[in-house]
Amino acid sequence: MILKNIFSVLHNCLIDLELTKDRISAIGIDMAGDFEINFNEAIVFPGLINSHDHLDFNLFPRLGNRKYNNYTEWGPDIQLTYASNIDAILEIPQKVRFEWGIIKNLLGGITTVVNHGNKSKEINSPIKIIDQFQHLHSVQFEKFWKLRLNNPFNKNQFCVIHSGEGIDKEANEEINELTRYNFLKRKLIAVHGVAMDVEQAKSFLGLIWCPQSNEWMFGKTADIEKLKTDVLIAFGTDSTLTSDWNIWDHIRDARETKKLTDFELIHSLTSNAANLWNLNTGIIEVGRIADLVIAEKKTNDPMEAFFNVNPQDLLMVISNGEIVLMDENIVNEIAVDNFLNLRLKAITINDRVKYIPEDFISTIKEIQKFPNVSLPCKVVTNAFAY
Repeated sequence: MILKNIFSVLHNCLIDLELTKDRISAIGIDMAGDFEINFNEAIVFPGLINSHDHLDFNLFPRLGNRKYNNYTEWGPDIQLTYASNIDAILEIPQKVRFEWGIIKNLLGGITTVVNHGNKSKEINSPIKIIDQFQHLHSVQFEKFWKLRLNNPFNKNQFCVIHSGEGIDKEANEEINELTRYNFLKRKLIAVHGVAMDVEQAKSFLGLIWCPQSNEWMFGKTADIEKLKTDVLIAFGTDSTLTSDWNIWDHIRDARETKKLTDFELIHSLTSNAANLWNLNTGIIEVGRIADLVIAEKKTNDPMEAFFNVNPQDLLMVISNGEIVLMDENIVNEIAVDNFLNLRLKAITINDRVKYIPEDFISTIKEIQKFPNVSLPCKVVTNAFAY
């Protein structure tokens, strides 16, 4: 497959890409092959890596009625205040909620998501799900966390844990407690780190920055501009309990903080995250796994075009060399047999028709049976098809 006439945001030039099986096999111009897809006024960038999500928590609305000092205030408060809202969502089968979490990420151009929480082994996901690590919720909410952290059978695994999730002294001291009891010197990846200081950051392999979630809960986010020199920064969305479903709103909010440069912010979603999780993705170069996103180029400045993307602007998402999302305007560029082999079915997002793996159409239909659940997309029964 050859993708033609796409402007690479990070290369700052027009390129063609050849994909062979699951890899980028060539980068050039005026390339030719048996299966070509031509684009016009489009940008390409590596598939996004969402380094923190709770996949089965993405049908909840945002919950909370004030700014909290830390997560130990927020958790009990929403359980009490929004008990009926929470119970209504939990009536939806966990597998269905998990599948929607996958769809949510796919629709945003995310080709890899790190799931923190319950696992599901029954789903054939079109995007990568990373959950082969030890996850501890937090020092306060994880029972026997000291024993679990120091279990010698987990010594060589990453330990991912919410840490410094708050703005008070307790949230800061919790980080010290965690690192003090890390007797085995495990590789720690902190999520949130709002209360983290520069010295504490040196004890962590990585920090997952979730700015929109932090602002919702605390009115403040981590001092990333200071911490980034001592710890690798990757980007996360958290779930819709505390943030918007659309990752591009998160990205624009992060950009407005100016805590990272534009390139640093993009790398936190691509190459930095790939390095943190030991992935052969995150960069467009020969030999890399073909995780790619192609979107409309809505402005002449490719960097501004990137930061103005929304889900309805995605023309194609490729995961492991396979097309897993496609805009209706690209269908005409694909031969009949090739299109049918993709096994994609239509949905709409903001009146734009997109094609996603047909296995997930039933998920959307199942969710629509439950009252008071609002989805950003709907199934299309009369969309164009060969």
